[in-house]
Amino acid sequence: MDKEKLLMLQSKLQYIFNNISLLKLALTHKSYAYENGETENTKYNERIEFLGDAILEHIISDFLYTNVHNFSEGEMTKKRAAIVCESSLSDALKRIDGHKYIYLGKCEMATNGRLKDAIIADAFEAILGAIYLDGGYDIAKETALRLLDKEINDVLSGREINVDYKTKLQEILQKHGNVKIEYITKNEYGPEHDKTFEVELFFNGKKIGDGIGKSKKNAEQSAAKNAISKF
Repeated sequence: MDKEKLLMLQSKLQYIFNNISLLKLALTHKSYAYENGETENTKYNERIEFLGDAILEHIISDFLYTNVHNFSEGEMTKKRAAIVCESSLSDALKRIDGHKYIYLGKCEMATNGRLKDAIIADAFEAILGAIYLDGGYDIAKETALRLLDKEINDVLSGREINVDYKTKLQEILQKHGNVKIEYITKNEYGPEHDKTFEVELFFNGKKIGDGIGKSKKNAEQSAAKNAISKF
């Protein structure tokens, strides 16, 4: 079954791996690794995601510098941040159904982990890192630019892609009169320089969403997006 799934994803990525174990590693979330007795860093995707993150920053920086000549350094920094943000990477991987191939533990599955932007975005970067290791920089660059073509065009044309889901949710809920919206940090883990936050969202005392992100702000936005998707 694994072989069939990985073959399907390679078709969607338009890249066939020489070392298929790199792709499986890129798709393995630590919750899955822990539940299956694989606790070494090399058995889940955080290290290869770190590599992919750096490569993606380079690819987009190179693209902006080479192709957009009227942007200042500050403008290029803002455009790059918009292109490589969690929601952009998540949306790009979802377009090819890549999120459906992530290996998650039962706990993450139970909390809709397959729909969490942070997990999907990390998988995107890990896959890019895997392609870089397997096929080199040029193929990684071609793949990243193809998968993010929509996000790049949206950002360069001035369209807003970083939706403020918290404000959007508040506008939806306030139509019902007085509301109490609470974002509660459920968990945080990881080293100080690379923490991950899990947030639960409550509406008038009832839980309506979960979120995960590299900052509390991102986790809250993710929770609001998750809640909106249920309405």
